[in-house]
Amino acid sequence: MLCTRLTNARFVTMDPAHPVARELGIWQGRIVGLDDAVTSLPAREVIDLQGATVLPGFIDAHVHLAWTGFKENTVSIAGRTRIEDVLAVVEETVTRRGEPAAWVSVAGYDQRALGRHLTAAELDRVSHGHKVFLLHDSGHGCLVNSAVLALLPAGIPHDNGFLVEGAMGAARALRLPYSQQELAEAIGRAARTCLAEGVTACAEAGIGGALFGHSPVELGAYQLAHEQDLLPLRVQLMVSADRLRPVAAHGSDGIPRALDLGLRTGFGDDRLSLGALKIYTDGGMMARTAALTDPYEGLDHAGQLQDDPDALADTIVDGHRAGWQLAVHAIGDRAADLALDALERAQRHWPRPRARHRIEHAGLIRPDQLPRFARLGVSAVVQPNFLRRFGDDYAAIMGKGRAPWLYRGRAFLDHGIPLVGSSDRPVADGSPLRAVQFMVERASESGQMIGPDEGITVDEALRAYTVAGARACHWEDDLGSLTPGKRADLVVLGDDPRRVDPSRIGDIEVAATYVGGSEAGGRTP
Repeated sequence: MLCTRLTNARFVTMDPAHPVARELGIWQGRIVGLDDAVTSLPAREVIDLQGATVLPGFIDAHVHLAWTGFKENTVSIAGRTRIEDVLAVVEETVTRRGEPAAWVSVAGYDQRALGRHLTAAELDRVSHGHKVFLLHDSGHGCLVNSAVLALLPAGIPHDNGFLVEGAMGAARALRLPYSQQELAEAIGRAARTCLAEGVTACAEAGIGGALFGHSPVELGAYQLAHEQDLLPLRVQLMVSADRLRPVAAHGSDGIPRALDLGLRTGFGDDRLSLGALKIYTDGGMMARTAALTDPYEGLDHAGQLQDDPDALADTIVDGHRAGWQLAVHAIGDRAADLALDALERAQRHWPRPRARHRIEHAGLIRPDQLPRFARLGVSAVVQPNFLRRFGDDYAAIMGKGRAPWLYRGRAFLDHGIPLVGSSDRPVADGSPLRAVQFMVERASESGQMIGPDEGITVDEALRAYTVAGARACHWEDDLGSLTPGKRADLVVLGDDPRRVDPSRIGDIEVAATYVGGSEAGGRTP
């Protein structure tokens, strides 16, 4: 007997062996069959989906759950365009905080909306003795007041209170870590948001590190969330490479650096596991710290690498040797050169054909870099909603010659490079359907076309969020398609993305989300 039979729906399976079905059977959390294989079987529950479209649950291959959850509960200045309005929000937040000399955090800082950066002196006028920390929306910078600057080690660079990359990490390190319970609750909030958008599995993009980590025992917070039923979707944890330390392992192991006890990619279960080792090579375009080969338009610099190039390359090679899948953050084309060079060196000396290394973001990729991606078998894990939301700005700072190379789609696929969809939430909108719409249309929110030749088909975009996402996370045996034997993770939609006008894809209702055969969430746009 089946546990559940879902009927009267259009199941878009993403499985070429059985592309479309009308019925699906579930037993003990897995798909047991489609159509005639289950129609006549008795079931404890038969659910009539009333003609809805059903897809495999979306896989978001690059998110920041804890950051998302905390941001949802943090005062934000997003959308403010006047400096005095921003300062008024900061002062009101400081006044409510009350406790003398406490830390006060504000989210949503973005100098582009204001026309310039605020300064530490301006924050000082409204700080009233508190330590004020405004996190840049990119996650790669922050604005702090003089009370914070006075606590930083000597020599930490800043621009009138604006700190980027490692300097921001130094400011974050001044604060006490969040408790595991606070983290678990934030993770749970973010997970529910993901479910409402049809996401059933995701990869948390870097725990424990200086840039995006929240605690030296952050992995334990995810275990706590799992134990407390606050983790209603599947999560794979990327570990920040700065958590590695030298180890005196046996010489035949070939492991120069590792996590304690040799933990690496693959440890865990179907709900919570260790994924890739996250290695940051550069910053971000919003903060103008992505490392380019030529300067930003209108600026006299080309961004920056996170560390000495040789040190970054050695970390990539050591992570590969230690058996990790690697997720190398590389947004600018100079950073991508470094990543590709190091991955090529690693595979040449210590071949691991099934490693499935990834380049996260791949924001600006030159034509000559595409064959190297393909030759190395590296996946491109992109964030289409970056261009949908920030595309006008990104196109302007890249200029006409480079704008067509931004967050590519068609070129990756034409070169045989796995194209993987993700959000990087909360940096940008997390909706997979809105991302799919952009991948097809290549239009920003203002209507500007950005690299229109990089547009792909709806089916190809859906594969980026299902089949390709599963493969990038080594989940292809269990997730990514509605295939008998795989886990019953699926999303019920109010319309078929393949049949509506592309301009309507992002507004399709997510009616329900199932994880392991049980309904877990849904939303109305």
